[in-house]
Amino acid sequence: MKNIRNIAIIAHVDHGKTTLVDRILHQSKLFRENESVQDLILDSNDLERERGITILSKNVSVKYKDTKINIIDTPGHSDFGGEVERVLNMADGVLLLVDAFEGPMPQTRFVLQKALQLKLRPIVVINKVDKPNCSPDEVQESVFDLMFSLDGDEEQLNFPTVYGSSKEGWMGPDFENPTHDISYLLDVILDYVPFPAISEGSLQMRISSIDYSSYVGRIAVGKITRGKLQAGMPVSIVKRDNTTFRSQIKEVYLFEGLGKRKVKDEVVAGEICALMGPENFDIGDTIADHENPEGLIPVAIDEPTMSMLFTVNNSPFYGQEGEYVTSRHLRERLFRETEKDLALRVEETQSPERLLVYGRGVLHLSILVETMRREGYEFQLGQPQVLIKEIDGVKNEPIEILTVQTPEAFTGKIIEIVTKRKGEVRSITNKNDRQVLEFDIPARGIIGLTNSLMTVSGGEALVSHQFKAFEPWKGEMEHKRNGSIIAMETGKALAYSIDKMQDRGKFFIVPMDEVYAGQVIGENTRKDDLEVNITKGKKLSNVRASGSDDKVLLAPPVKFSLEEAMEYIGDDEYLEITPRSIRIRKILLDEHERKRHMKQKQ
Repeated sequence: MKNIRNIAIIAHVDHGKTTLVDRILHQSKLFRENESVQDLILDSNDLERERGITILSKNVSVKYKDTKINIIDTPGHSDFGGEVERVLNMADGVLLLVDAFEGPMPQTRFVLQKALQLKLRPIVVINKVDKPNCSPDEVQESVFDLMFSLDGDEEQLNFPTVYGSSKEGWMGPDFENPTHDISYLLDVILDYVPFPAISEGSLQMRISSIDYSSYVGRIAVGKITRGKLQAGMPVSIVKRDNTTFRSQIKEVYLFEGLGKRKVKDEVVAGEICALMGPENFDIGDTIADHENPEGLIPVAIDEPTMSMLFTVNNSPFYGQEGEYVTSRHLRERLFRETEKDLALRVEETQSPERLLVYGRGVLHLSILVETMRREGYEFQLGQPQVLIKEIDGVKNEPIEILTVQTPEAFTGKIIEIVTKRKGEVRSITNKNDRQVLEFDIPARGIIGLTNSLMTVSGGEALVSHQFKAFEPWKGEMEHKRNGSIIAMETGKALAYSIDKMQDRGKFFIVPMDEVYAGQVIGENTRKDDLEVNITKGKKLSNVRASGSDDKVLLAPPVKFSLEEAMEYIGDDEYLEITPRSIRIRKILLDEHERKRHMKQKQ
């Protein structure tokens, strides 16, 4: 096992993890000289490439100096912490990647904490040292302070530091003297990351990840911690609740380069492999010896902090754009997702058409929603709700640590907005020409907050947050949002009508968009809702008069991204999701029903 190293790469969003993996793959001569290769090789699905973030963890392996290095690329955003928590179990060491300008960020703290708790040995890589005004020495100090504050042991605190630039393709011991390639980093990995520790005894392999193939079904991925595996051998599967059942392994695959290689020989402990054949397994289960099954401790996963209602689409435009529209389709798809995503929970409600989905945050849920709409699903979403817990008879809610980097001129306005949402200042520090503000804020205060902070800072604020803990309820929060402009009739929106209504508020639609009665088409300038007939055209007569042929000048409409729309909707509204459209609508489409409902509430 001395010629195997298992490492995970952890970092904050956009600090260069996937680019570094690209360089390692090129360094190990994985591609032919004349082979054209795209950048960000591991960002394999469309969503990852579009957003520039890693969502799913992935395994690759490279050969370097007769040693096989298994590399696990992990997501950097804490909303996908479920992915990080389960795959770190396969690693024996971690590469902690930190931006030489930004230094450790909230998500860096989150993933590093998980790695240190598992007693993994870190190698710190200070990346992007070619950035102007960066300070690699100070960043190295702050990483040490961070590890010390997270109770790293003596061995972990004695970490090696590698400096370089993934983009420029070099790594070395000194940031002032660039090298020619990243071989120095690979040498540090061989010297510092321990080879897998092997226990004596019968077979044990924890399932840390699940792959899926339309040909063979579910594939179990994990690291063998004890014993040996071979294709065709009978095994036992030990579930989380210690129940066991018999199964058989049909095929065994090892990770090689970007793909998998089928092996007939025995696979020994310490290797990360993929198995086909076993059924009814989940992440955290143990594949154990057939005769004497012994289970490993299941993976502990942080709980979800937010829920959202998923329901079938019952709008007047139902079924026009989507392929999968029934409650059966929706239920099957959501429960299928829970098999892969440990941090996601789906709960039945009293109605078969409505399901409650629990996740880590708005981004976690929005990635699921975006994936489903691209697959052809059509459904509706309710307003995101934070989870409330009763602890010792006290109402508790999730609290987040919010970090905002902003130019000094906007500090006062940002503090004012956050404190209105029950945020409390933790610290204010200066970093070059910017100020770094840290707050404790209820998770419900973060919904829709980014938009407000971007507006007051002229788009300059850098906002990130991570879950802290459940703490006592902070009290009611005033939710400041103006009323909606609602379509009165179904039909095509006309420029003439939008022009006449522009003084009433901002619109979300453009001329010739199809709208239906009850659809939210804009935001009113006042607090109450306003119904308008947006399909009304100009009266045509055979008499021309001055002023009747004015040129129509329309303000550009407000276009929401999926996350912004999810955070924007009110408690009496749904978000209608189809493969081609995102519409906001009132739950009760009829005006009289809405008024009756409001009277009953009062």
